[in-house]
Amino acid sequence: MRRFTPWLLVVLCAAGALTASWALSARWWWAAGPLLALALLGARDLLQRRRALLRNHPLVGRLGYPVREPAPPAPAPRGGAEFFAPSAGPVPPPEEEPRVRVGGPDCVLPYDMALLNVSALSFGALSARAVLALGRGAALGRFAQDTGEGGLSDHHLRGGADLVWEIGSGYFGCRTPDGGFEEREFADRAALPEVKCVSLKLSQGAAPGGGGVLPGAKVSAEVARERRVVQGMTVVSPPGHRVFSTPRELVLFLARMRELAGGKPTGFKLCVRSRRQVLAVCKAMLEEGVAPDFVVVDGAEGGTGAGPPGLAERPGMPLTEGLITVHNALVGAGLRDRIRIGASGGIVTGADIVRRLAQGADYTNAARAMMTAVGCVGAGRCPTGACPVGVATQDPWRVWALHVGDKARRVRHYQRATVRSAVRIMAALGVSEPGGLTPAHLLRRTDARTVRSYAELYEWLEPGALTAGPPAGWAADWAAADPDTFG
Repeated sequence: MRRFTPWLLVVLCAAGALTASWALSARWWWAAGPLLALALLGARDLLQRRRALLRNHPLVGRLGYPVREPAPPAPAPRGGAEFFAPSAGPVPPPEEEPRVRVGGPDCVLPYDMALLNVSALSFGALSARAVLALGRGAALGRFAQDTGEGGLSDHHLRGGADLVWEIGSGYFGCRTPDGGFEEREFADRAALPEVKCVSLKLSQGAAPGGGGVLPGAKVSAEVARERRVVQGMTVVSPPGHRVFSTPRELVLFLARMRELAGGKPTGFKLCVRSRRQVLAVCKAMLEEGVAPDFVVVDGAEGGTGAGPPGLAERPGMPLTEGLITVHNALVGAGLRDRIRIGASGGIVTGADIVRRLAQGADYTNAARAMMTAVGCVGAGRCPTGACPVGVATQDPWRVWALHVGDKARRVRHYQRATVRSAVRIMAALGVSEPGGLTPAHLLRRTDARTVRSYAELYEWLEPGALTAGPPAGWAADWAAADPDTFG
């Protein structure tokens, strides 16, 4: 009966009323007329392509959910209102959208990253059509799509986007039968032309208990094949990796991943837990003489549709603190010029992009905003597999309503408009390219009478300051940071 959708009931009622009106009396038209109008409205809902909610729930969707799909709320900055310092000498916005070259001295195939890209969204957590729409939108706009830790699926590849293949602790897509890392399979798939970068996920802001969770309701036969798990059973990724256990082993494994990937840009993603751990990784890079090509900093405010409500803990730093910590650590260790930094967590508007660039990032990624672009209405049904718009479900009867072509165009338009907004803001600040932004461009009201720039609010290290003799505020953590333990 669940498959017997409301529009069918309306059509049957209207047909019955019309039949009765012809057979008995014209007086039946008072009932048949409204029912026929409802049937036509339901058919219109069913045939339109812009709103998956109404395709899955004709008529009823107009009552139970908002008519307009809401944009995800931008997280309020901590400590007071934030704004930018416009320049008395603004510059014209560049005609071409800025891009950031990702790839250090050990990288053979560098990649030019857009200022805004699709953040980690796995097939399994999202439906095949949602993943495909994101990919096609990214291909139209020439920006990157992160696969998420669920593996490099055929749906990612079919989208035609530039892919960042993310490898989590479950090693989905390059997994041995006992759950380890399979080098040969990783090398074969990383060689695909669609894969532009590979990323190792250490942690994320919304990871429940440290490892991602995919509820059993969403582990369809296809998802089970992709991940090499049991259909219908909840998949819990291990909280930690099996292939390394220390900062030194981490950086050596990243170098091995880059070698297996044929020299493509290789990096890692983390939600910062402590400054000391970040410094331990920096020390390991210095001692081993190797470094990743990029680091993606995820904020504790990031959300997830991959686990049941209530499990998403927030043990890490918010994006502002985490981003500034990683940027300063790399600058102080003399490594910042070879490592790019991505920022993810609550990126929605052009102003969000500029804010994160001023705090130390080179580019940004968005997940929630991109899900909104493909039709997410924030119904909160992600863990149940009963998403009413076909975005976060594996139920084919729900997924069919998501029109890939329409949603791909929306993804592309959203990204383009947001980047253009960021470029216009930068031009108003007198900056023609992202590298010209500094902490002095971002201001915060600290109380009713005081406004201070980020250049004043935080300590910003000079290049090589940690190795030359750390400042007093960093000395204890630098001394305690050990490249042979995460502590």
